[in-house]
Amino acid sequence: MNFSTIAATILSGVVFFLGLRMSSEDVTIFYDNTSLFIVLGGTFCASALSFPFKRLALLFKIFVVRVYKGESANFKKILTELIQAADSHRKGESLTSLADKTKDHFFKEGLELIEGGLLDIDEALKIMNERNDNIVYLYMEEATKVKNLGKYPPAFGMMGTTIGMIVLLANLGGADAIKTIGPAMGVCLITTLYGTVVANFAFLPFADNMIEGTKEINLKNQIIVEALRLISTKTNPIVVAERLNSYLKPSDRLDWKSVLGG
Repeated sequence: MNFSTIAATILSGVVFFLGLRMSSEDVTIFYDNTSLFIVLGGTFCASALSFPFKRLALLFKIFVVRVYKGESANFKKILTELIQAADSHRKGESLTSLADKTKDHFFKEGLELIEGGLLDIDEALKIMNERNDNIVYLYMEEATKVKNLGKYPPAFGMMGTTIGMIVLLANLGGADAIKTIGPAMGVCLITTLYGTVVANFAFLPFADNMIEGTKEINLKNQIIVEALRLISTKTNPIVVAERLNSYLKPSDRLDWKSVLGG
């Protein structure tokens, strides 16, 4: 579970509620059935028109898995595993044994591909690079779809504002005009509020979260591909550590002495 994202989501809700509470002691004034129906109902219908129901359900599943169940890449932990694997293979441990130990699916695939012996190392690494490129492309496509859905709530918020203004202006000359101004203005402003909240507390930040996660996956897989190349040639693990550290910021780099000793 990605506890930092869960905590950030809860914090966003708390900040929003406190903002309403600080604005007015009666927070029920910010609730309006009509506004909620226009924004949520309109967003759902527009999303269903944009994507078939099956794809929309799959997108929601992917969204939950990647945002809430996915974890940020721990590069020091990843480098530790790769350096240890290089050291073990140099000492005689087979790639099959290393593949059985790792929990990283991409690293496991690469080890098995090289161990199979059907492909030379350059061809195997080319395939792994292509797989990484395809993973990044698919993940970015999913993030882009979520980001595109974020344009609908504000649009329906403006639609609600337009509806409220029409009702307001249409009844200005009536006998009960003063009674209709309040509800009409409520639809105008609250619908806009709902549209803004849904877009900026849901779709847009989560899409950015997915994009950042994809960048981390891309970097992790690039490091693994380089590690596979070095492991396959039984490169000195100290050299492996320094080569892999080159992919990271100085603050993220790993001291090989803490892994290998010495």
